[in-house]
Amino acid sequence: MSSSTVLLSTAYLPPVPYMFILINTNRVYIEAHETYRKQTYRNRCVILSANGPIPLVIPVIRPKGNHTPITEVLIDYSTDWPRNHWRAIESAYRTSAYFEFIADILHPFYQNRFNSLWEFNGNLLKVIIDFLELLVIIDFTSHYQEITPDGVIDLRNIISPKVKDPSIVGLASPTPYFQVFEHRFGFTPNLSIIDMLFNEGLMARELLKIPKDQGKNNT
Repeated sequence: MSSSTVLLSTAYLPPVPYMFILINTNRVYIEAHETYRKQTYRNRCVILSANGPIPLVIPVIRPKGNHTPITEVLIDYSTDWPRNHWRAIESAYRTSAYFEFIADILHPFYQNRFNSLWEFNGNLLKVIIDFLELLVIIDFTSHYQEITPDGVIDLRNIISPKVKDPSIVGLASPTPYFQVFEHRFGFTPNLSIIDMLFNEGLMARELLKIPKDQGKNNT
């Protein structure tokens, strides 16, 4: 994977496999010219609560309906979803080892308003990358291509809530890590990266690196 070029979609507090790809790939593009797609990680993440995995979904407004470009999707603040999301995050992770550290960098995003989903997601991803001190360069597509060029691995719709086991589509699995409610549900994969951050702190950086025994040939 380390020699590959990968194309990802924007994502709200991306799942662990998304960050795993991001840290183990030489060149990453994020799709900036697609139209918005429903029921994807573009506007949702999944956290592990005392009652099991729960989705956190950002309500959006599509000014151009089904033809709204992803960069023009607006965040709908007609409901107090920021408060609801933050309460859910607090409830799920307040007993985690690194809650105070991670809460400090995330909470402002639920106190301030952002106009677009693109801006919100991008800024959240940046603070996560900065916290982990990752040397990651992200580029953005200049135009939309349904079929990507040779040498580009298209994961825009592969890393998805509908794909429960990323390994079935050739994605290597990140190293399992401690979870607050693991004693109730066993290890739960594919959660938002914040699950790993709250539980492991900066150790997440090492956990996200490709395991040596999986080699360099996995996508």
